[in-house]
Amino acid sequence: MCKSIAAAAFVAIMLTALSASAQPNDPYDYPYCLQGKEYGLPGLCQFATYEQCQATARATTSYCGVNPRFAYALQPRGLRPRPVR
Repeated sequence: MCKSIAAAAFVAIMLTALSASAQPNDPYDYPYCLQGKEYGLPGLCQFATYEQCQATARATTSYCGVNPRFAYALQPRGLRPRPVR
């Protein structure tokens, strides 16, 4: 009985941890990153627009760049056009 309760608790904890790690608003999924010596690579990737990133970088020695995780992510595939015969 004790082993089954422990196993159920373990499964519940694992399912909670997995769902929490796959949040859609992951900070690494924004297209622009504040990069520089303080932030490393890919940097502080929490900017939806280049202008937001530039406004933050203006007061620092950092610069803005494209988030590599966003730029090289798998793109959704659309329907292929049908060949004309």
